[in-house]
Amino acid sequence: MDTESFKREFLPYHRKLYCVAYRLLENAADAEDLVQEAYLKLWDKREGLSVISNPEAFSVTLVKNMCFDLLRSGKYVLSRQSVELSAAQDVFQPDNLEAREGVRQIKDIIAHLPEQQQRIINMRDIKGCSYEEIEQVTGLNSINVRVLLSRARKKIREEFNKWNNYESRRN
Repeated sequence: MDTESFKREFLPYHRKLYCVAYRLLENAADAEDLVQEAYLKLWDKREGLSVISNPEAFSVTLVKNMCFDLLRSGKYVLSRQSVELSAAQDVFQPDNLEAREGVRQIKDIIAHLPEQQQRIINMRDIKGCSYEEIEQVTGLNSINVRVLLSRARKKIREEFNKWNNYESRRN
């Protein structure tokens, strides 16, 4: 495969590959670096790429697998102390103090969950990862992932309701 064919076949997927890497790694610079590494791997194997019928699917799978390998390697440490709920914050009006306090409370509850539950709630409910992706990153089977996710959600709900009941009694 020559340079022009490679550019035509694989470069159009750069944005999609970056989005996949960013969703899994939660860091823009790391996602960009990983996508560049993926392109280097593809370029090094360019002679064998002509038999691939779907370059987009092949590229996405390569990036996902590289992300999973990086996350499993122990060299890459996710910040587990605080979970970003930016999606939840965007929904609320900036001047709505009660909503901001609710988001703050949920962040605090998640920060006090066991580490594995924090990671799974973050991957599934915040980043939107599939169960299969979570299984690959954590090494857990689907039943364990679902049980941990259920327990985390239940704990968040219970703690948030306790907090709300306490606040309503105070007023």
